[in-house]
Amino acid sequence: MAVPRTSKPPVLFINGFELDCSGVSFSSTFGSADQVLQANGEVSLFFDICSVSGSPSIEDLGTALASFLASLRYVDGTPVSLVDVVAHSLGGLVLRSYLSGKQNTAGTFQPPAQIDVRKVVFLATPHFGTGVSLPFGVTAQLRELSSGSTFLFDLGTWNQGTDDLRGVDAIAAAGNGGTGQAVMKGFDDGVVALTSASLEFYQRGRTRVLPYCHVNGGGLVSFAGLCSSGAQGIANISSATHNSAQMIVSFFNGTDAWQSVGVAAENDPFLSVDGGLIVEARNADDTLLSMSSLKATSSAGTSKQLNIPSGDVAYTDLFPAGPLTLTAVAPLTITNSVTLPAGGVEPYTVKPGPQIVRVLPAPTNVFPLSLAPGMFVSIYGTALAAQTAQATGLPFPVQSSDAQVSFNGTPILLSYASAAQINAVIPDDASGLATLMVSNGAGKRTVNVFVEAAMPAIFTLDGSGTGPAAAINAANNGVVSSSNPLRVGGYVELYATGLGATTNRGGLDYANQQPTVTIGGSDCPVTYAGRAPGYVGLDQINCLVPAGLGANASAPVVITSGARSSNVATLAVE
Repeated sequence: MAVPRTSKPPVLFINGFELDCSGVSFSSTFGSADQVLQANGEVSLFFDICSVSGSPSIEDLGTALASFLASLRYVDGTPVSLVDVVAHSLGGLVLRSYLSGKQNTAGTFQPPAQIDVRKVVFLATPHFGTGVSLPFGVTAQLRELSSGSTFLFDLGTWNQGTDDLRGVDAIAAAGNGGTGQAVMKGFDDGVVALTSASLEFYQRGRTRVLPYCHVNGGGLVSFAGLCSSGAQGIANISSATHNSAQMIVSFFNGTDAWQSVGVAAENDPFLSVDGGLIVEARNADDTLLSMSSLKATSSAGTSKQLNIPSGDVAYTDLFPAGPLTLTAVAPLTITNSVTLPAGGVEPYTVKPGPQIVRVLPAPTNVFPLSLAPGMFVSIYGTALAAQTAQATGLPFPVQSSDAQVSFNGTPILLSYASAAQINAVIPDDASGLATLMVSNGAGKRTVNVFVEAAMPAIFTLDGSGTGPAAAINAANNGVVSSSNPLRVGGYVELYATGLGATTNRGGLDYANQQPTVTIGGSDCPVTYAGRAPGYVGLDQINCLVPAGLGANASAPVVITSGARSSNVATLAVE
């Protein structure tokens, strides 16, 4: 279709589950949202899930969405490279399925190399399903929408046991206008619980609670007693003053006004103190187990048997946040201690033996959860290794242990291993979605990791990721500090990891993707970027300190490579 070009990205709307596709239109879900956005200088597009024939799964809809995005052209024939998205209900799961490349086979993903989405607003998306009985026949979509489905657990854990939405900027609106018949009054929109609609799994502070029903009252939700007949739908926008419209316009315009709409999840009486859980059980060798029961017990003694609709996945929408114990019978009894954050649903895998929590760049945590070829990483978890001896005579600490790490089935060298942390280097030829496995005498654990062309992360002297950068003042070969600041026209050697694959030229390994560096917001022209000579996994960037910075003991320094930026460290400048 020919898309008019404006100064802003077009906005793509995706509708939710439709019982009867015969009467579906843009306005039947989104009201006059297109008129509101037109007045704001934005073009509206519509991906109707009913346009996909048959009884498609959510994965099939995600594939169709990818084709739809690839087909978009401006009136001059050039491709539409970036859109913003508003997704209602199931439509949000369609978008997430597209972003992750979710396939119909359980646990299988083929993430697209390029993402065509800039920002997204989720409206009442059941990220972890709905417990409301939907007696309209058994279809793929309804099975996947049900709380505790394998689809929802897979989608919520596809990348390092979570879903980072591939780094797409996102917010969510969750409704609490239901009668309480669905779950509890003030805790649902008639169909979806607040914890399920929350984006707590993605980032804290991104969810607003609005006084709306899942859809306009007067129809099936009112007949079933889930919402009052006069209830307003969260996506059925009647004017620019509708709360959802205010959030959409503000967020896409890059203002903070959306943060004053409705109530922050952190201030909601439920989301401020409660969370939800979705749990699977595996044995020590990481084989999925069928559970006969799973009980959550808080540190205060509160306990609850979770729902297990299919035997493979247990869930609950509402449980006190904080330290708790999960006890699964599957058929062996497995007990793990976890900490449930307030505000949303957290996925867990209960198993004996090694557990992987995160695989992060060694210097610090960065967002999104992507790695890079040749990156020095730290694997965090529990029971990862049994320490046996401390090696000596090496320039970095190495502990021999029974831990082994393989990347796509191939063992990789470890520089450090303990029960809680393993340090290693990602292979130079890694790309896309890969598997990382930790194994030891107690068992094994495998997670997916996503490898991009680059994901820079700056080492800091204090290990905080935000403090003084690990850097050398080339004028005197001393560490940059307040007592040895950089000067305009001098060179700095900045140390990081995650610049990606390299090519050897003249004895140096140059980064294939050239990064940029800014100090105090000004460009620091790069003269070398690649591996630090003689070190595996360590990158070095040499750049020329720009003028106009002034004296600053903590000027911010950032590395950018492609679409990814590093943590913000500091450099002392005179």
